[in-house]
Amino acid sequence: METIKRDDGQTRRSTDSTVKDTVFQFIFRYGTLLVTLFVLIYFSVTNPYFLTYSNITDILRSISIVTLVAIGVTFSLIVDGFDLSVGSTVSLTTVITASLMVWYEQSLLVILTVPILIGAIVGLLNAFFIIKIKIPDLLVTLAMLYIIRGIHLTYTKGYSVYTNMPLGGGVNAPGKFSDAFLWLGQGSLFSFTIGGQLISVPVPVVIMLVIVAVVHIYLNYTRQGRLLYITGGNQEAARLSGVRVNRYKTLAYVLSGICCGIAGILLTARIGTGQVDAGGSLLMDAVAAAFVGYSVFGAGKPNAIGTFVGAVLIGILLNGLTMLNLPYYAYDIIKGSVLLLALAITYYHMKQRNR
Repeated sequence: METIKRDDGQTRRSTDSTVKDTVFQFIFRYGTLLVTLFVLIYFSVTNPYFLTYSNITDILRSISIVTLVAIGVTFSLIVDGFDLSVGSTVSLTTVITASLMVWYEQSLLVILTVPILIGAIVGLLNAFFIIKIKIPDLLVTLAMLYIIRGIHLTYTKGYSVYTNMPLGGGVNAPGKFSDAFLWLGQGSLFSFTIGGQLISVPVPVVIMLVIVAVVHIYLNYTRQGRLLYITGGNQEAARLSGVRVNRYKTLAYVLSGICCGIAGILLTARIGTGQVDAGGSLLMDAVAAAFVGYSVFGAGKPNAIGTFVGAVLIGILLNGLTMLNLPYYAYDIIKGSVLLLALAITYYHMKQRNR
């Protein structure tokens, strides 16, 4: 009888453990999507203007730049690094983009090329100090955050760059923002009318979706993408297997800088000025989106689709809270809570998996 009782107890514990694991796996895979759906429903019920086409496109437009910066953070996380310099890099490329038009009257090709090259150079510098000098990535990118911020403030003398801005000596800036450039941040595609309402897709949203799709395909279906993941998974094992670890870490930081360069271009085109320190506020939102993305579909690793979903969740929260007239200083509490919950689920899952 005692044996039977013992076996029953073991069976009961095993069944309870199985149910618990199944529930947790479901939460881990679909929790972020369910939270996003719940938030959508809640804000739709509390505000009739929330779930309208114009507001949804506003949300997508608002997260287009954050998503690109978050993709940059995702590249660094894939190789087991972390890029804190992304916000300052966006600020630098924003004022560079504006100054090329307003101060130097350069062609559109130059305006679109130079900021991306500058972003790549920042990535190379980060990689050099991390790989060659052996400084931890957090310290390097933190230092670069301050250096780049100082460079862009020195470059502009602390002023934003805008059309007809005074340059001193009674001279105004000779150039202006071209309509072709502003179209990148303010234009629309695929315009048509339904029920008397004009429907269109903002250009920044199209660019964002294309980049997310390209990065997803690159990371999951190309040799380079798989080697980036291998590099971040176990660098020593990757090195012993013949993977050029330093090359792929460098590639990740360069791609991070390129994403920031593109984000800087879109930000300039969207607001029509080279705003000083415009990228400073993007860092934490981008980091939150990238880490929330770990738990989307149970990925358990940095990934493009998850990062995009994380950015969407943050964009919905900020938009909905704004419509509810909550004080702006409460936003960080909400964003931090969402990030903490996502991290708790992710790291608990990793702990259980490694047992």
